Amino acid sequence: MNQPNPLMDAAFAEAEAAQAAGEVPIGAVVVEAGTGAIVARAGNRTIRDRDPTAHAELLAIRAAAAARGNERLGDLDLYVTLEPCAMCAGAISFARIRRLYYAAPDPKGGAVEHGPRFFRQPTCHHAPEVYGGIGEIRAAALLKRFFAGRR
Repeated sequence: MNQPNPLMDAAFAEAEAAQAAGEVPIGAVVVEAGTGAIVARAGNRTIRDRDPTAHAELLAIRAAAAARGNERLGDLDLYVTLEPCAMCAGAISFARIRRLYYAAPDPKGGAVEHGPRFFRQPTCHHAPEVYGGIGEIRAAALLKRFFAGRR
């Protein structure tokens, strides 16, 4: 799936801003399921914040929870440019995110379709609907360019 998607485009804008700041280019937006209105957005900030948990998904979920005044985000969807890791998958589950849309799979660090497959575990209390591959080519190219520049 590589058709234009304005919500994933917003996540890509966050990823590009993160890259411009020297961070791994991953971006996320949390949106209202019914309207598509963006509630929160973030790009990776692990270097800037000196915080290994400052992944785009966690930052966007934290901002959405603060904006809503509630840790339960069951009427919200998350768009992210890379398959979430186990830490982020846990946060998605605890927040009760309705749907997860991600661009590129992450065979090395992903935990949705790869690795522990977090949402398929019997200990997972909430699993969102998951849609992968939205903007996959664009996300893969962005990450490859970033890491090629680091080598």
